[in-house]
Amino acid sequence: MGKDKIKERIDKVIFLCGLAQVVYQSIDELSKGYRQRVGLAQAIMHEPDILILDEPTTGLDPNQIVEIRDLIKKIGQEKTVIFSTHILSEVSATCSRVIIINRGKIVEQGSPAELEKQYGSLEQAFREVTK
Repeated sequence: MGKDKIKERIDKVIFLCGLAQVVYQSIDELSKGYRQRVGLAQAIMHEPDILILDEPTTGLDPNQIVEIRDLIKKIGQEKTVIFSTHILSEVSATCSRVIIINRGKIVEQGSPAELEKQYGSLEQAFREVTK
């Protein structure tokens, strides 16, 4: 990224990640939710085509979970976001497509609605395909 674009990109990422009110605080002073946002901001700063997240809402309070989900969905409108989670409610609330991997192999995939229709719930789909 050229030097002339850095300031503009920083401003855009601060806005997108909802960091304006804490931008001058040390990360040590931030809540876990804001630290997650800072991590996402760092990850998207250089506009990657794919963003990979591991358990992005772990350890957050309910309000922070909703905020991070919304941020992930917003980023997902422009980028491919892949995230791993064992919390299946996160999948239903955040994802438009689900891929279940068991022992390194894709064992099922589809939209949350498709899998729920086929198996009754995402939990049941997971149980059945990972036996």
